[in-house]
Amino acid sequence: MNKLQDILNKKELQKEDIIFLLEQKGENQKQIFRKSQEIKEKYLGKVSYFRGLIEFSNVCYKNCLYCGIRAGNKNANRYTIGEKNILKAAQFAYDNNFGSIVLQSGEREDQEFIDFVDQLLQKIKKLSKGKLGITISLGEQKPEVYKRWFESGTHRYLLRIEASNEDLYYKIHPQNNKHNYQRRRNCLQSLQNIGYQTGTGGMVGLPFQTYEHLAEDLLFYRDFDIDMVGMGPYIEHKDTPLWKHRHLLMPLEKRFSLTLNMIAVLRIMMPDINIAAATALQAIDPVGRERALKIGANVIMPNITPTINRKDYLLYQNKPCTDEGADECVNCLEARISLAGDEIGYGQWGDSKHYYKRRNMEKIKEN
Repeated sequence: MNKLQDILNKKELQKEDIIFLLEQKGENQKQIFRKSQEIKEKYLGKVSYFRGLIEFSNVCYKNCLYCGIRAGNKNANRYTIGEKNILKAAQFAYDNNFGSIVLQSGEREDQEFIDFVDQLLQKIKKLSKGKLGITISLGEQKPEVYKRWFESGTHRYLLRIEASNEDLYYKIHPQNNKHNYQRRRNCLQSLQNIGYQTGTGGMVGLPFQTYEHLAEDLLFYRDFDIDMVGMGPYIEHKDTPLWKHRHLLMPLEKRFSLTLNMIAVLRIMMPDINIAAATALQAIDPVGRERALKIGANVIMPNITPTINRKDYLLYQNKPCTDEGADECVNCLEARISLAGDEIGYGQWGDSKHYYKRRNMEKIKEN
């Protein structure tokens, strides 16, 4: 038996196994993809779930060194969508049987923002008669804020670690009281303790990042018992401090291929979690998201942010789908999912199966 098959047959992968798999290309890469596709179909079936994405504000108090909406970017055109238009977008998702939405914005912790989100969650639950699932991605908050939002109707939270290695974390974030690696980890733990389906993720192909760092990311997701993951290729933005290190980057095509490897290996390691097909994949390859769905991803996020604001939520250069209306975006993604060989789980929340397994194990331990 060759080394690749030996590793793919293991019950639990070690760091050196993961590094080997991430380095593969050509026929070996195809074998890895066949294995991950097989596992996805066995555990989750040939279905992908919609999450209607509403990027309702690009106001952010953080200064992450890679991000186009960082507080220090004076060229960003700031916006916050009013409640009426956010609810209109949520109504669109409900009327079109999406099952779920994602509310995303820059990171804020002020009371006005906390109250605004809380009221929004309650109104979305009311307009959808409790049928619309809600994921939020609103950064680091105090545990009592997470609990308040959970009780007001959200049940999934995405907080990307971005880099699980602490040294690398501080190469892509300023080291100050607004950016603390341990706090980010503590927030993820708080989310799990409260009862959220907890999601995280990171970027692939960052400056200073090694294959060992990427393997550590995958082990972090496994060891933290994460329920859902979003990973995308790092794409640089000219108005960020990391722009000056772009000469260190691998070519975009390699970042794309490596991201697919990350998705496939994670699916092999964690068969029953939710994995998103990131929009950034499509910024590199026109069929990037369907390729991700085919080899292990099972969540895709149609952008239903009002088109007038969409171009200003620019985390990276050349973000796709900024000029499409919500209807166009949905029609496009329906075709993409069909090309990937999946059907759409319309009207379903598409909850992480791993979450329920994790919660059951927690109850058993408590008893």
